[in-house]
This record gives sequence, C-alpha cells and structure tokens, in this order.
Amino acid sequence: MRRRDIRAVPGPHTGRAHPPPDTTAHDHGWAGDLRFAVRCAVTLLGLLLAVDATAGHLTWLRALLWTGLAALLLVVLVPPRVRAGVGWLSCRGLVCERIVRTDRLVSVRWSDGVSQRLVLRDADGGRVEVDPQVFLANPALWHRLDDDARGCVKRGTLRCGVTALRQLADRIDRRTARTVFTISGLE
Repeated sequence: MRRRDIRAVPGPHTGRAHPPPDTTAHDHGWAGDLRFAVRCAVTLLGLLLAVDATAGHLTWLRALLWTGLAALLLVVLVPPRVRAGVGWLSCRGLVCERIVRTDRLVSVRWSDGVSQRLVLRDADGGRVEVDPQVFLANPALWHRLDDDARGCVKRGTLRCGVTALRQLADRIDRRTARTVFTISGLE
C-alpha cells in the first residue's frame, strides 16, 4: 500500500490541508477514439500486406509504402484531445496544442464546411475549433465553457456568438432530456 503525502498549504491555519480537487475537465471518449484510430490503421496495414502477399507482389518497398499509407490514415483519424479548466480550453492535436481563454471570449461561431465545428476566439488572438459532439458527450467540458461564456456575456466581451452557444445548449438539453426519459421508461 502506498503512502500518500499531503503537503500543508501555507496560510494562517495550522495542520494539514487536503489537496485541491482536480478542476480540469477532459474528453472521456478520447482514449476510445484513439484506440479506434489505431485499430483502423493496423487493420488497413494488415489487409494491404495480406492482399499483396497473396498476390505474390510483396516487396520491402511495397511494405514500406503500405506502412506509410496506414500511418497517414492514423494521422487523419486521431482525434484532438480537448481539455478545459477555469478560464481556458485547449485542443491538442498531433502536432500542436491550441489554447483559448474562455474567460476572455470575443467570438463563438459555427464553422462552414462538411463537418460542423464550434470556433472559439479570445481577446488575445487564441483560436480553437472543437467538434460539438465533444461537448454533447462530456457535460463537464460544456459546463466549464458555459460558465465562462456567461461571464463574458455579462462583462460585454462576448459580442458575437451568443446564438451559437444557445443552439449548442439547446442540443445538449434535448439530448439530456431524451436520456432522462429513456432511463425512466417514459419514452
């Protein structure tokens, strides 16, 4: 059994203090999505190598080509890791991490394109694009963003995007209500 060391927090009180609770929210489905991406890439590599070997055309060069193709698929499928704390939200991809100050939001909008994304901008120039499904699947992330965005609206810094946040909140509320009705047997 490991011994847990709790350090005292300096201040006027004496005795030991409890460590602060973890205030960071994260995407709970990220690890599963990462495993899915790895499985897809390994399956593709296995199928390509098996077909090539069965046809009698497998060489080191072709195996390297198929490995590169599987690696490219992995890069495309790996989801960004979304985390949020009090006043910030980060989205870490394979190459870089983008951080936006959610306590200093100036713009929230839906991106145009095939896949719908929520684009957040802060007063410092930070920009993050997040799939709204991440917020639908992780209420803790949504609550962090919603609390900070409400503060920005009250302070008047968030001038563009209240409608986008309201639309996302409505989607989350509908999904929550549907889940409650399903669990209670009222659906």
